[in-house]
Amino acid sequence: MLLAIDSGNTNTVFSVFDDDGKVRGEWRSSTNANRTADEFAVWLSQLMSFEGINAKDIDAAIIATVVPAMLFNLQSLCRKYYKIEPIVVGDPNVDLGIEIYLDRPEEVGADRLVNAIAAHDVYDGPLIVIDFGTATTFDVVDIDGNYCGGAIAPGINLSLEALHMHAAKLPRVAIGRPEKAIGKGTTTAMQSGIFWGYIGMIEGLTQRMKDEFGSEMTVIATGGLSALFAKSTSVIQYSDPDLTLRGLLTIYKRNQNV
Repeated sequence: MLLAIDSGNTNTVFSVFDDDGKVRGEWRSSTNANRTADEFAVWLSQLMSFEGINAKDIDAAIIATVVPAMLFNLQSLCRKYYKIEPIVVGDPNVDLGIEIYLDRPEEVGADRLVNAIAAHDVYDGPLIVIDFGTATTFDVVDIDGNYCGGAIAPGINLSLEALHMHAAKLPRVAIGRPEKAIGKGTTTAMQSGIFWGYIGMIEGLTQRMKDEFGSEMTVIATGGLSALFAKSTSVIQYSDPDLTLRGLLTIYKRNQNV
């Protein structure tokens, strides 16, 4: 079985795939670079046992992280407790199967490449992948699956926290879809500005990308808030919260004969 690890700025997701590519278990932990391999192992072993997974059956692993400080402990987890050398997305010897059309390809986040690969496997045509995470990223994939660049904006939770922290009278508010754009109080005004402001950004930025690219494009949303935003604008055709983990599975399969 394959242990796939997606370590983002806020959360780290661990998923176990069986030999047929079926997800046997998926668990989420807050990203903490101080958490040791031993701590991860104890936490994971208990969660795996709840799903009837024997740790001895883990015979492969793949890691994608945008937090360099996490990599050592995640690699140590795989080596010490599962006796395997993990594939690390971004290592020079790892075949992604795509071209990266950037001025500095080494700068692109591993999660963005993984999303591009997974999206091309499932959806037709040139694509825009929007990932609602700590940052909100927009990634462009051409018809052949190559990575063409994109845009990075502050994530919605980050924006809400910044408002609360830096404006003395503004409270911390929950993310939700307000019925009206015109708020009748501070809380509803903040919710409107954040939510409908993000909808405006999504619609405007995707249209600019389509205009620059010169064709219609399929738009896929992923990340924890993808379903909420996909329901609120017609520019998003698909919500696919498991995109990144499927991309890790695809990259692992591509590197079995390398």
